[in-house]
Amino acid sequence: MRFIHAADIHLDSPLHGLSAYPDAPADMLRNATRDAFTALVTAAIDEEADFMVIAGDLYDGTWRDHNTGIFFCKEMGRLRRAGIPVYVLFGNHDAESEMTKQLQLPDNVHTFSTRKAETFRIDELKVALHGHSFKEKEVTSNLVTAYPAPVPGFFNIGVLHTALEGNTVHANYAPCSRVELHAKGYQYWALGHVHEYAIWREASTIVFPGNLQGRNIRETGRRGAVTVTVDDSGDVSVERLLIDVLRWEPVTVDASECSTLNEVAREVGRRLEALVESGSASVPTLFESP
Repeated sequence: MRFIHAADIHLDSPLHGLSAYPDAPADMLRNATRDAFTALVTAAIDEEADFMVIAGDLYDGTWRDHNTGIFFCKEMGRLRRAGIPVYVLFGNHDAESEMTKQLQLPDNVHTFSTRKAETFRIDELKVALHGHSFKEKEVTSNLVTAYPAPVPGFFNIGVLHTALEGNTVHANYAPCSRVELHAKGYQYWALGHVHEYAIWREASTIVFPGNLQGRNIRETGRRGAVTVTVDDSGDVSVERLLIDVLRWEPVTVDASECSTLNEVAREVGRRLEALVESGSASVPTLFESP
């Protein structure tokens, strides 16, 4: 059994901090989140995924442009034709989105309830997905305590939008600890909200896939989702699915030996060329020199 776990897609979110780049490719930047999401859907089809999980913040706040919703439905239609169901949990940004309440989704898309924890079963795969969507933006209570017991004989997946413990960079929504997640007895936790990739392999496999597309200089390096494969014995394999279409990279330049501005510029150029040649910048890249 194979599924794709993504989170923090922020469709049509602007890429911040680009005013310093007058020659930046505007069309590419404007469509970066859409292009990354299209690549995610294509990867799910190519890999013949059994289903997809989106663990919150599919949308980006209070936007009212229905074109974003139409685009999402079109991509979900591609998955529908491929026979791939999608399980969507709403996070803090989804909760404040008018589109979340109004959009008519294709029948292969299943959304977790905002009222209480809900379970979806895929009987032919013996998979049970448990999740509780945010009803409002600032959910500061621990949602995990009300998640149901695992379904016996099934591979149980907990879907949760949370800062987890210790992630002070992100708002402390739906706080909980790894100990609490393990105690639920699920085999896998599909988390969202934290934009950096992280994985813990203990009693349960707990994963933040990170966000799909970096949106500013604080979100550097490779971005994407994860592909999760479960074999017949229940062993879980997690592989990063790197599909960002534009990448931010920090570059530190030592100018201590430079005596003129031209020498500094040449040193900057050498550092940029070295990064590109190393293969780290295999997609269009924006650089920042701290």
